[in-house]
Amino acid sequence: MTLRKGYQALLDEAARSVRTLSVEEARELHGRTDVQFVDLRDPRELEREGKIPGAFHAPRGMLEFWVDPESPYYKDVFAPGKTFVFYCQSGWRSALATRTVQDMGLPNVCHVGGGYRAWKDAGADTEAQPPRGA
Repeated sequence: MTLRKGYQALLDEAARSVRTLSVEEARELHGRTDVQFVDLRDPRELEREGKIPGAFHAPRGMLEFWVDPESPYYKDVFAPGKTFVFYCQSGWRSALATRTVQDMGLPNVCHVGGGYRAWKDAGADTEAQPPRGA
């Protein structure tokens, strides 16, 4: 099977249209009251690896529903007035998610290039994620 557009083409398009932060730039924003970090990883990844302190967990599969105020699944954390910094494990899902919500009209959204892996490798703060149901 030949796809019309593969994942790399999607990532390349996203890279041209979204703001990608270096870990250093993301660290400068971390902890500000007008910035919300959003972890897009699977719950098992959070349990295994931890997360960026204060990050809101929004599984990638629910993001569009949680961002849209017209959706019955809307989450207030996505109300206007903040800068949203998305991240995933390596920066791929967050690049695509950033482009998607930007296309939806969510302003002030960017993502961490290299993702959580780059954040950890740089020695930035992390915190443990309690197991589900704990």
